[in-house]
Amino acid sequence: MINEQIRDREVRLIGENGELIGIMSAKEAYKLAQEAELDLVKIAPTAKPPVCKIIDYGKYKYELARKEKEAKKKQKVIEIKEVRLSPNIEDNDLNTKVSAAKKFLEKGNKVKVTLRFRGREMAHMASGKHILDDFAKMLEEVAVVEKPAKVEGRSMTLVLAQKR
Repeated sequence: MINEQIRDREVRLIGENGELIGIMSAKEAYKLAQEAELDLVKIAPTAKPPVCKIIDYGKYKYELARKEKEAKKKQKVIEIKEVRLSPNIEDNDLNTKVSAAKKFLEKGNKVKVTLRFRGREMAHMASGKHILDDFAKMLEEVAVVEKPAKVEGRSMTLVLAQKR
């Protein structure tokens, strides 16, 4: 809220240089802001009494947007990459999948390892768990198991995250 929108009976006023002016009516605070050719902005509406500050509103809004943009730059989005395996995978194919997963982990992403069963393979789901365990063991120096192997329908999944 700015200027005339502030309808509180009393407000705690902070001057343009950050000094505390005191508690006064919103009308008086607005008059002081007009004399300084600046805006009266409510910065803490939940406080008792609400805190208002005499500042240039356009500049204030610009600073907030800049801080938000700066915070957005610093955050990293973590993606989940998927590696699919089958129960009858050969050693060389498994090593290729392990190296792909290692690349994903080094980039800071999580890796979801999916072992999918088709047809008669569904009868031997228990024997498929060792494939996921071997996969995790091959990556144990760079990854840690975030979610252990779990059966979901026709597939078994395992989630790996980068070691801290």
